[in-house]
Amino acid sequence: MTKAFGGIRIVDSTHVLAGPFASYQLGVLGAEVIKLESPHSPDQARLQGSDRGMNDRRMGTSFMAQASNKKAIALDLKSEGGRKALLRLLETADVFVQNFRPGAFDRLGLSYDEVRALNPRLIYCSISAFGATGPRREETGYDNVIQASSGMMAMTGYGDGQPLKSGAQLVDYGTGFAAAFAISAALFQRERTGVGQHIDVSMFDVALMLCSSHIAGLTWNGSHPKAKANRFPFATIGCYRASDTDMMIAASNVAQQRRLWTALGREDLIKSNNNQRLDAHAEEEAALSAIIATRPAAEWEALLRKHRVPASRVRTLAEAIADPQAVARGVVQNAGLRGSGQQELGVALAGFKMSASPAELTSPPQPVGSHTVEVLESLGYGEADIAALKAQGSIG
Repeated sequence: MTKAFGGIRIVDSTHVLAGPFASYQLGVLGAEVIKLESPHSPDQARLQGSDRGMNDRRMGTSFMAQASNKKAIALDLKSEGGRKALLRLLETADVFVQNFRPGAFDRLGLSYDEVRALNPRLIYCSISAFGATGPRREETGYDNVIQASSGMMAMTGYGDGQPLKSGAQLVDYGTGFAAAFAISAALFQRERTGVGQHIDVSMFDVALMLCSSHIAGLTWNGSHPKAKANRFPFATIGCYRASDTDMMIAASNVAQQRRLWTALGREDLIKSNNNQRLDAHAEEEAALSAIIATRPAAEWEALLRKHRVPASRVRTLAEAIADPQAVARGVVQNAGLRGSGQQELGVALAGFKMSASPAELTSPPQPVGSHTVEVLESLGYGEADIAALKAQGSIG
């Protein structure tokens, strides 16, 4: 079966999460992804994760989460031999992705213009904290810094002056998806024009995109988003304590709130429009708090789902990935590696299904530089050439 990105070669010179996740998403759809690292300073994510022993081996779980389906090469781009090897590789590539600070690759002689001269069809994707233009272009940042800088943290929390970041790296993953989407669009356009282009992805821009509805409210009538914990404008959307644990209810629209109050035997609280719901927030919240506290969350889940009211108890991640729905969808897949306790490495695959070219894992995460010789040989380097590069410290 032909894969969506079959025959596409991607050279991935990114590190940490957003960039590697972007190339990983393309890799599970068939692209050949070649991960490029420095032999002297590999991807810092290799040193991070839940297993200290694996961190010491430079195969941390933070790295392995998005390292499947990639070949690994190690080139020192500060050396002449390493740069020349990369340029030769880029002549054969369709996509190049890098996430170093704007200007860093220009100083190495690896700018978009210089690379484009060698390969006009190349799509060159740059990912950075604040983008390649603007007064903050040279600043660095990670997910938590961007959450703080974008206003996202200020609207997250309990309104007690203690802002919270999201438990998951929303900006990193959002940036990865944005980059993968932009690369896909550029590849599609290249089919029409025959030429590549430069893509400039900003984590800050992506974070603002994730705040789209709040931006619309702010610019329209000055409605500043505030931290409201698990409270929503309507009382029928929110987190309530059952007799055993917390659960989230989301009777969002008028029809759903009607079904909710009917299921709970409180038809007297049914409203006919949203303004009435806003005005009755306190009364409805008190009623829901008292009712939900009388039974276990699992019983409420069953009842509310029967009445087509979205609801779920607050679960742990372990419970979520063991859900029969997650299993049926195959979201988490075995990456082909076993830990010290013989447990299998499971990684998230893709958040969608494609009938003609399903995403799949074809190779496990690789050690630093495990494919350097293989890739160089495919570019025409002989045994003596490779030995010389090794002696110079240009490859690993």
